[in-house]
Amino acid sequence: MGIILLVLLLALILGGLGFAVHILWWIALIVLVIWLIGFVVRAGDGGSRSRWYRWLPARPGGAANPAGPR
Repeated sequence: MGIILLVLLLALILGGLGFAVHILWWIALIVLVIWLIGFVVRAGDGGSRSRWYRWLPARPGGAANPAGPR
């Protein structure tokens, strides 16, 4: 009887884990689509405000310095 309960408990845990992983994959896919849409919208904005990431400061000339600060 104990082995049957253990197997049922293991099946319940693994089934719940599989469901959670499945849901997490869908959430990750939705977040990826939203990120890609935001990336395309930001790139189409144009001008000096258009940079890949918000935390990179804009330079006064409008162009990024690939060599870093001097």
